[in-house]
Amino acid sequence: MGKTALFFPGQASQYVGMARDLYEHSAEVRRLYELASNEMALDIARLSFDGPAEELKRTSVTQPAILLHSLAVLRVLGDAPAFAFAAGHSLGEYGALAVTGALSFEDAIRAVVRRAALMEAACQTNPGTMAATMGLSPEQIDRICREASSEGVVVPANFNSAGQIVISGDRQAVARAAELAKQAGAKRAIMLEVGGAFHSPLMASARDGLKAFLDRLTVNPPRHPVVANVTAGPVNEPEEIRRLLVEQITSPVRWAETMAWLKGQGVTRLIEIGPGKVLTGLARREMMPEEVINLDKLDDIRQFVPITA
Repeated sequence: MGKTALFFPGQASQYVGMARDLYEHSAEVRRLYELASNEMALDIARLSFDGPAEELKRTSVTQPAILLHSLAVLRVLGDAPAFAFAAGHSLGEYGALAVTGALSFEDAIRAVVRRAALMEAACQTNPGTMAATMGLSPEQIDRICREASSEGVVVPANFNSAGQIVISGDRQAVARAAELAKQAGAKRAIMLEVGGAFHSPLMASARDGLKAFLDRLTVNPPRHPVVANVTAGPVNEPEEIRRLLVEQITSPVRWAETMAWLKGQGVTRLIEIGPGKVLTGLARREMMPEEVINLDKLDDIRQFVPITA
């Protein structure tokens, strides 16, 4: 019998109105939003439910909003679905650590609020951008980034699938790399509307602050393996979890390798917990699972039938 993995989405999955129904349904969910609002000194519930969209896109707002949505789903469920592995894309890794007990829900929120603020500050200190490419291999993208680095910092940032790779760095260097990608035969090479050069060396200033914050948090061995973004392999030791979360800030998200590893472990069922369907959309093409479930809205949870890991 196939195994089940839980997926937690990352930045860009947000939408105005996200989790409003969960908030109205559950006092426990409202308490999570109150905690986050106190940590952020702003009303994250209002921004999530009413926008405006441009404000919700801000890194310091988007990241906590997405994590809160995922944790709200888990709170309304009461118990997590039976599963064998958990993984999350970038900030989604904190949701994976929370569902496995490595972090408490409250500490996951505090950590992401801090992470988001540090990353937004790094974006302001070292402005940059990102571009999505389609149809080139990792080796081709690596060569293109090396060539374009004459214009500044540019590196692969997200290996999202076999043919979808996002690059990140200085604006001029990313633009040059996107141009070179088109010349190399990329199906697409599109500049992205993002707040900065995530998962690149331009985020380095956020690392020390995040490390100091994570060093003060209690991290437990996860009850189920969490597949880390940095290594695309399972992480079980608290100190290793801390180290990889810090490294993640400037390292690429190895999501394609994560999916390949999970498929190799016999995962055939995927449950994406939180806003949108980005990760299950990627998985349908890469993993060809037998079953895919998205738990975003209250109606999704009501229709959900638990399955055996």
